[in-house]
Amino acid sequence: MTKFLFLSFFILLLGFSAFFVSSCDPDNSCTEITWYEDAEGDGLGNPSVSLDSCEQPEGYVTDNSDTDDTNGSNTLHEAFSEFDSENFIIYLDGNEVVIESNGWPNHTSPYWSNTTERVAIDPMGNTLITPAASENHPLFVEPTATTYEDMAPGNIDDFNGSYTLRVPTNPSTATNSSATGLGPIGIAISGAMIYNDEEGPNVPLDNAVVSLDYTAAHTGPQSYHYHLEPKAWSDDDNKLIGIMSDGFFIYGRRDYDGNYPTDLDESGGHFGPTLHNPDGEYHYHIQNETFLGQYYIIFPGDFQGTPNDIQ
Repeated sequence: MTKFLFLSFFILLLGFSAFFVSSCDPDNSCTEITWYEDAEGDGLGNPSVSLDSCEQPEGYVTDNSDTDDTNGSNTLHEAFSEFDSENFIIYLDGNEVVIESNGWPNHTSPYWSNTTERVAIDPMGNTLITPAASENHPLFVEPTATTYEDMAPGNIDDFNGSYTLRVPTNPSTATNSSATGLGPIGIAISGAMIYNDEEGPNVPLDNAVVSLDYTAAHTGPQSYHYHLEPKAWSDDDNKLIGIMSDGFFIYGRRDYDGNYPTDLDESGGHFGPTLHNPDGEYHYHIQNETFLGQYYIIFPGDFQGTPNDIQ
């Protein structure tokens, strides 16, 4: 019995000694450093949220220079500051941005109400008449790129509906791309809608170019909308065009630095800095390929994110 107790005490002593040596061995010790939360995942940490650890915790970095590390969930993207305040109401609802537009542009067009009666023939051969207004709208201008005879029926201010788009505050690319459909596929910063490269079911845009005004837009069954580069504010530059229904912004043909991007995917998108986010994000561009030798279609590709309805 005594021999057994002595053996047990000896084993316990060895274990304690090993623990003591291991704990005091400088080769097995660590030096804790301070890590800062990186909610945005951009490599820049929040100086107000930190912890000390020997190893890097997930979601933390050593940098502490990000004083606005909000991950986009509770603040509007800077790009929304360019959306016309008279035509939009834009606000946050949880993890979504709600974009409400009256559908009207903030610039001139021959499609505003005016004192000229217009007669048009629709694809089914029906005669459509836009009656003359009692006076010209303040933003009305005479047609230049089109003519009264070629203009589509309807005036901008005949449309009294509104459009709402809800998108995630942090949109992400999807596993598979999605084809665009007829009707609004995006909303321009002017307040008007963005359409794709089709005029109707199996009707190419080629047949409707003559009806587009100087900023490549015309009226349609639902709204005044752009098909091509909107020259009322963007012409071969890097300006913000609007937001697509998958939540990604779309810019002009040039990149943030004034050069043409060379790494665009099949939808005209890429990850990189923008005028509103120097750290970089996925965004689209008007593709720098001519249509009918002189025009630039705003969005001829597929959505790389998950599209949301514009209602």
